[in-house]
Amino acid sequence: MGVGSLDVTDRRSRKRSMARAVRGAAAIAACLIGLAACGGPPPAPRTVNVDESDETYYVIGPGDSLSIQVYRTPELSTGVTVRPDGRITIPLIEDLLVAGKTSTQAAREIEEKLKQYVKDPAVTVIVQSFNGPFDRQIKVIGEATNPKALNYRQHMTILDVMIETGGVTKFAAGNSAVIVRHYGTPEQETFNVRLTDLIKNGDISKNVEMLPGDTLIIPQSWF
Repeated sequence: MGVGSLDVTDRRSRKRSMARAVRGAAAIAACLIGLAACGGPPPAPRTVNVDESDETYYVIGPGDSLSIQVYRTPELSTGVTVRPDGRITIPLIEDLLVAGKTSTQAAREIEEKLKQYVKDPAVTVIVQSFNGPFDRQIKVIGEATNPKALNYRQHMTILDVMIETGGVTKFAAGNSAVIVRHYGTPEQETFNVRLTDLIKNGDISKNVEMLPGDTLIIPQSWF
């Protein structure tokens, strides 16, 4: 066999080796991307602990409108607005405290109260308009276009607050705004937020997450 034939054979051998290496690398990558493709177990689902006292559940507050449905007992079904004292009055039940409770918790309490009148009552409480408890509202004061109290929503940011209040007025010192944050005790924290950088300059890094009970204060510019 000549030297030329040996060179051709050697090149073919190297090509076959490279092809095998490429196929091996592809198989390893596929294995890393999806373990199921290699017969490995799929990733375990994340475990979420559900707690109705958590802020992710809406709790009823004064001024909320409720629809109360009693299964197969239409004469006891009704609509009602939560009074400023957090209580409601419905057929057969007077002065039931519902503020600070979820709709499910309120429904179970109504069922307990109705058991002396109705056999195995099944109650559903639907919140039709939302205000929320006062201590979970976000209050906006000062040089907002429409200063007001807002219902807190999970993962609400200061940009969401500005959208709902129409932004700041032309007299606002936006970069001097502060958030006053309470912790359910006399303890509180005050920190600066830069609304002008966020709203006028589009600096999303200045967007911050709000918490229930926060008060946003937007001062007036002196010049």
